[in-house]
Amino acid sequence: MGLADLHLHTIYSYDGTASVPAVLNRAKQLGLDVIAITDHDEIKGALKAMELASAYGVEVIPGIEITTADGDLLAFFITEKVDAGLSLVETVLRVRELGGVCVAPHPMAGGMGMKSLKARTILKALRNPAVAEALIGIEVYNGTSIDRISNHSASLLASRLHIAKTGSSDAHVIDTIGFGATEFDGSTAADLLMALKNKTTKVCKQNEWSMYKIMGSWALNYIGSVFIRLAIATQ
Repeated sequence: MGLADLHLHTIYSYDGTASVPAVLNRAKQLGLDVIAITDHDEIKGALKAMELASAYGVEVIPGIEITTADGDLLAFFITEKVDAGLSLVETVLRVRELGGVCVAPHPMAGGMGMKSLKARTILKALRNPAVAEALIGIEVYNGTSIDRISNHSASLLASRLHIAKTGSSDAHVIDTIGFGATEFDGSTAADLLMALKNKTTKVCKQNEWSMYKIMGSWALNYIGSVFIRLAIATQ
């Protein structure tokens, strides 16, 4: 069985704290087979991770967490940016044009500036056959979500829609990588994509921190990474 963390942030995200090599090294230590770098409205971190991945023995899926007009959306297997601010339907269709697929992250979750898709928005979008072809999963376990109830609500929604379920960490710091993961038959990104399309993925809950520990760790790491982020910004 393969194990993937499909929702990871690096210093290329405005709120990320970890360098790309550090993320890859941590993924290797944890025994993850596949990871997806999904920085906020940015592809540079994912492309950098793809360049370095072979040295760490971890396969990288290029992705983005796109800020749609309706809430955040994870896009996988794309290598160029998608404009923020489009509707959910427009965004999914654009990702589909680029050969990618989408997963709805932390749907219905609130707090800490979360921009989450609502259940009715997802339901309405999936009535479009082209959207349903590309929006193939829902993140039903977010390992660092402060809104724990939303994980349960997301799982119920995915079951109702008969759509693939994923688990991810949504890690913004090194130590939370792998807190949530997706298990699938095989070990490669191609195997994972097939499992998502066949709805055979399983969710793994690896660890869980309190809200205060999550917030405190992020704050300390954010301060500690300020110079690295400034260097990235000037490139």
